[in-house]
Parts: sequence; structure tokens; C-alpha cells
Amino acid sequence: MSLFEPAAFGALPLSNRVVMAPLTRTRADDEGVPTETMVEYYRQRAGQGLIITEGTWPAAEGKSYPGQPGIVTPAQIEGWRRIADAVHEAGGTIVMQLMHGGRVSHPAISGEPRVVAPSALAAPGETHTPEGKAAMPVAHALTLDEIPEVVEQFVQAARNAIAAGLDGVEVHGANGYLVQEFLSPVSNIRDDRYGGSPENRARFAIEVTTAVAEAVGADRTGIRLSPQHNIQGVLEEDDADALATYLAVAEGLAPLGLAFVDILNAAPTSELVQRIRRTLGVPLIINSGFAEPTSRDEATALVTDGWADAVAAGRPVIANPDLVERWRQDAELNEPRPVLFYGRTAEGYTDYPSLESVRAGA
Repeated sequence: MSLFEPAAFGALPLSNRVVMAPLTRTRADDEGVPTETMVEYYRQRAGQGLIITEGTWPAAEGKSYPGQPGIVTPAQIEGWRRIADAVHEAGGTIVMQLMHGGRVSHPAISGEPRVVAPSALAAPGETHTPEGKAAMPVAHALTLDEIPEVVEQFVQAARNAIAAGLDGVEVHGANGYLVQEFLSPVSNIRDDRYGGSPENRARFAIEVTTAVAEAVGADRTGIRLSPQHNIQGVLEEDDADALATYLAVAEGLAPLGLAFVDILNAAPTSELVQRIRRTLGVPLIINSGFAEPTSRDEATALVTDGWADAVAAGRPVIANPDLVERWRQDAELNEPRPVLFYGRTAEGYTDYPSLESVRAGA
């Protein structure tokens, strides 16, 4: 198996096995509507075998950052339709990451009176609101009656994404946001059927993903996990507990036949990652490059040696819209400009040159 071979993940056709990782870039407008600059950004990167969009909120209460897009209003759906059309015209495949930020938010960001989470705990540290830095608020603990309402928000968002023309969706179950907040015994201190044991803490992730898969098709649904990533106060420091929790998730989702599982983990060949993969029995997208950017050699080896079915890259795709062609030729890469990762302009977003233009100007 080669990094540059095509693949089919469920109903999703991949022209190669290089995946654009979901990347927060904060370029939507103040109403969460995708901009024309975003259309160009995604169009430029359609050469990746699969694009996974930035985390997109399924409800205003789940918005984590100013400039983050939503998939709720007619204007947002239409904005995403322009993106999907542009990617498809360029020959690409694109799925939307559905991201409810949970307690990683603030009323000044979302415009809603509260943030929600499994338990009445605040995420550590501060966040950047339109008015400046602010402490993370203590979350409202979702009640048993409210949890199905949140599940339905994910479901409607998934339907909206498909209606906008995207090829599928990815449930964001990683990086310290709502779904992972339920998984961790540190951020989830409930004593009902959603807390306590690994099986109970896995319940919300299973319910959300199952409902989404039933709504839009399991063959168009994936999930992102980041076991033991330990950020934003969502800690999974007990190895045995983490393994039990994520195997419970995998066992609960295995009967669905999802399109893929997308795992962020620094040790992609570890027992933890590979047991999740075997238990789920679906294609594995690996993203190991959080501390260090994913390299061509690492990506090639992970696929060639059978540790993953595809490899997701973040910073290399930000700086190199045509990363697949550059990796195919083992060509030079543009350097990313981290100071411009987040912003509201095209600078550092759509102005990275292609290999062809670099060589033409040389």
C-alpha cells in the first residue's frame, strides 16, 4: 500500500492517502458564515485525498472561538455549499468536522448565556473573547433531559452539512471539547449513566456518533479521537482507564461500519491506537504530528508498513496547498508562518505559493 494510492473509506473516494487535518483558522465572518477567502483556501487544497474541515459548530452554545464557522443557519449552509462546490470542481473530497466546544467557550464568544459540559467545572486558563482575555466560565452540567437535545444538534448539523453538498462528516471527539469531556474521568465527574465507569463515560460519544450515522449514513460518518492527548484540562493519565474507555467507544461504534476513525496520537503504532483500530474495524487516519509536523518519510512509512490507511497532516498543508504533489516529487516545502495561523485576512491563509509558481519564478 502506497501513500499515493487511491482509497475508498465507506462512500468517500480518496485520490490518495494524504488527508488535510481539521485546522482552526478563524476566517468566518461574525455570524459564523464561511467567507469567499475560505472558499479559495479549501479549493487550493483539494489535491489532498480527503479534506477534513475546521471544527464547525452545530449550535451557537458550542462555538469556541471568534471567527469559527457554524453549520446552523441558511447563510452558513450556503457558505459551505460554495466551499463544497469549489472542492468538488477541483476534484477533491471534503467532510465537515462537527465540533461542539463544550466548556471551551465563553458567553462573549457564543452570544449564549452559558457554556455546557458533562460536569459543572471550568476549563483551565483563559480564552480570547472579542473584548479581550477572560477566565473560562464554570460550565452548566447537562441534565439527562438536555443530553438528547445536544445529540439532536449534532444530527441536524450533519444533515445540514450533507445538504450543503459535503461528502460526509466527522464527529469531533478529541482535543478537550464536549465529546472528549465526557470521556475523561477528570472533566466528567457525573454519577449517573453518563459518568463513573469507562462504559458510562463512553456513552455520549457512542450516542452522538450513532445518531449522526443513522441520519446521514455510517459510510459518510467518521469520528476523531485523541486518546491521552491531555489538553484543556481533559486528562486521561491512567493508562488502563484510557484503554478501557476508548475500547468501550470502539466496541459501541463497531457495529455501525463507519467510514473511518481519525486518531491524533504521538505514538501511532502503540497498543492503544492499534487496538482501537482493530476493534472498530474501519480505515484508520493517523495524525501524529502535534508536537512536530508530520514529515513525508513518516507518512510514507506509516501507510507502507500498514500502521494506518491514511495520514493526516496539518501545518504542512497550511503552508503547501499542493502538499501531495510536493511529497510525490520529494520537492522543497514552504515554511509555515505560525503568527498568521489565526486571523481574519487572506495573509498567511491563501497566499502560500504552489510548487509550480515557485519554480516558474526561480
